Amino acid sequence: MILQAMPLHLRQLATLCVSLVFSTVLFANNAILPVPEAPNEHTGKVQLGDQLFHDVRLSADNTISCASCHDLAHNGADRRPFSVGVGGKLGHIRSPSVYNSQLNHVQFWDGRARDLEEQVDGPVHDPVEMASNWDEVVAKLMLDSDMQQQFNALFPDGITPTNIRSALASFQRTLVLTDAPFDRWLQGDETAITAQQQRGYQKFRDYGCISCHQGANVGGNMFARMGSLENYFALKGEAISQADLGRFNVTGQDQHRYVFKVPGLRTASLNSFFFHDASADTLEDAIATMARFQLGREMTQEDITEIAAFIQSLTGEHPRLDRVKH
Repeated sequence: MILQAMPLHLRQLATLCVSLVFSTVLFANNAILPVPEAPNEHTGKVQLGDQLFHDVRLSADNTISCASCHDLAHNGADRRPFSVGVGGKLGHIRSPSVYNSQLNHVQFWDGRARDLEEQVDGPVHDPVEMASNWDEVVAKLMLDSDMQQQFNALFPDGITPTNIRSALASFQRTLVLTDAPFDRWLQGDETAITAQQQRGYQKFRDYGCISCHQGANVGGNMFARMGSLENYFALKGEAISQADLGRFNVTGQDQHRYVFKVPGLRTASLNSFFFHDASADTLEDAIATMARFQLGREMTQEDITEIAAFIQSLTGEHPRLDRVKH
């Protein structure tokens, strides 16, 4: 009755406000989605991809495999700040987790690969990582009769770069962490997470972390500037590296300088180092840094601790993930 008594323009404004509030609440309540089950990939391709993922022949000196920098038992990434490649060369950017990578809208921190198949080219050709090329890789695998037999059984044209990419991508698509406590809570199990984790989720929303970290992977579906509200790189106290330029390295556009793919948080509680430059070495430090540079906020220690507890509830299970180590 009060709304009907208002002038038309005030009724329209009030209706719009109510709609915006409702939309905001609806977004907050539905922004994080349970992780879907891994796609149904061809068993033979997955098994072949698993072998290739652990095969050092993809590298120039037969010392580095995908698994060397992506520890499936730990977090799908590296335990070190930066990975070590062929000849002991040190990488220039932190290895992202391969767990849930199929949920990302693009691959790599700078988004230069559209999908998991295209992503394979990166480490194989990188002079610091595997320092190889497809001619060398195919030639080495062709000397392996068992490998030839497996490829020929799956692909009419046998061992080719395209088929290597396909097998590796099929395996990586099975690396999905499911049945996280938070997902069970979303689906109605009120006992799946603690009261502290529930408070952490509420603060995660209230502070605005959820504006960039949402979806099934709680991130990985958009780009954002590192240091949106304060210049992160000006305060690093060290020279800006090529890797720090982010998506600018892909597009060459000034507006993409320091822009990166937002990382998913599903494995964050398992990490030893955080951000593309591994500049934070605890989850709590990473939360405080994000609050300052992305949100322009200073969180209390209690809020940081509770948000960290919530993030811990995001991590699911996978047969390759060894919980005993954590």
